[in-house]
Amino acid sequence: MRRETFTALALALAAAVSSPAMLAAQDVPGSGVVPSAIGNSAERPIAFARTVPADAALAVVMTDTGLPDGLERLPADAAARIAASEFEGKAGELLDLPSAAGSPRIVLFGAADEDGEPIDWRVVGGRIVQELAEEDAPIAVVGLPGGEAMAMAGLGATLGQYRFDRYKSDRTARPSQAITFVGPQAPEADASWTGRQSALAEGVRFARDVINEPASVIYPESFVARAQALFDGVPNVSIRVLDQADMRRMNMGAIAGVGQGSRRPPRLMMITYRGASGAPIALAGKGITFDTGGISIKPSSGMGAMKRDMSGAAAVTGAIYSLAKSRAPVHAVAVAALAENMPSDNAQRPGDVVRTMSGKTIEIVSTDAEGRLVLSDAIEYVVSEADPYALVNIATLTGSVGRALGPEYAGVFARDKAFAEAAIAAGERVDEPLWQLPLHESYRKAVRGSDIADVVNGGVTPGASSGAHFIEYFVPEDLPWIHIDMASVDEASTSSPLVPAGSSGYGVMLLDELARSWRPL
Repeated sequence: MRRETFTALALALAAAVSSPAMLAAQDVPGSGVVPSAIGNSAERPIAFARTVPADAALAVVMTDTGLPDGLERLPADAAARIAASEFEGKAGELLDLPSAAGSPRIVLFGAADEDGEPIDWRVVGGRIVQELAEEDAPIAVVGLPGGEAMAMAGLGATLGQYRFDRYKSDRTARPSQAITFVGPQAPEADASWTGRQSALAEGVRFARDVINEPASVIYPESFVARAQALFDGVPNVSIRVLDQADMRRMNMGAIAGVGQGSRRPPRLMMITYRGASGAPIALAGKGITFDTGGISIKPSSGMGAMKRDMSGAAAVTGAIYSLAKSRAPVHAVAVAALAENMPSDNAQRPGDVVRTMSGKTIEIVSTDAEGRLVLSDAIEYVVSEADPYALVNIATLTGSVGRALGPEYAGVFARDKAFAEAAIAAGERVDEPLWQLPLHESYRKAVRGSDIADVVNGGVTPGASSGAHFIEYFVPEDLPWIHIDMASVDEASTSSPLVPAGSSGYGVMLLDELARSWRPL
């Protein structure tokens, strides 16, 4: 093709793409920019009762061959059928008993742990709701030992039945009658559920939803709108949002630089929940709503998964919602650093130097190492505005953490031993595990090895540790701080009792638990 013809075609295409008609078309229903007006499939409501509801299918939780408590009010033949089954109740076992006409369906679920480990009642609840997903009748769960076990099973059932199917035009509605956890401690279970577990489930659901949405639906401005809607009416919460003009005015060149290549400008959102006096714990999340890599563009294979590069922002938002909705006695602040990393004639380039809010400078080696850039300004902002007693940042930061740890653990880096141990313990309690990876002086020096700026944003190995050291540079030395790299755990490729395939919502439960349980001595 002659150069003149190619140039003319390129100019015509550019004009068409940027024309008012084309731009307007991206803001109308059906264009892919607005979300579906149809929600996800209805879920089974969670309920607690002292007696078994009429006509309910029975899920009987057993930890041995003996009959569990709570069978007194079952149909006359139910206990006999269960006893005759000789079901041993081993963890993971299931037995669907034959039912006579007119008798309720009875399914036995084993929960005994032969290794002596505490039983995770959330997993039991998740298994039940998934195994009985097609059951048309209401479900009654009996055999749980106490109110807290019932409430935790309710949390597990909520997490396990999650689905994201709002864009499926041919979906079949699943049964949505209630799942009721039955036992004499039903009032205590209901108090625990309404006091904490339901808020935690809502926080995880929010995170999963915004991560699963296409990037045409969730971008910086719409993420903020979703969060504002989530917190509507929640007491003791304030939300502050900075737009691109605010960022430029405050010299936030790092986050503004990442977002400048996109038509959808960046946002910095700070959510404050005051459930106690004193200094807050700060949670900072990376929120790249779509990551092409920018000028340092990624391979096309797998790029669609980069809509999940805002999982850190989703986690901190869901966690502080859980704290606020349950009226936890803590003071917390969450900051979401939101940008879309796109290539364009206005995009940031390798070789550029940007300046953060504090005046520190960064040499851009790779525009695909953008998460640490948005976090640098977010961290400086939340430290200056909130004066926290501790800081946690969480991000899908590096692919190298997945190569090191696989899909079972997120990596954690810390300068403060007690803080790291508290985070690891919190992760164990909620089954969002962490594995500590090293900080080292040689990695620190390499990150600070730029010839023309204070630090470089890439080109240093090992990748996960160098990313942590980059972020560390923007954290005050006397502030307890941990960095969580969750790039290996943000998605579940297969379903498990608590995490259906898709976005895992990792980090919401971990951060909620950590904020409630730890303060420095």
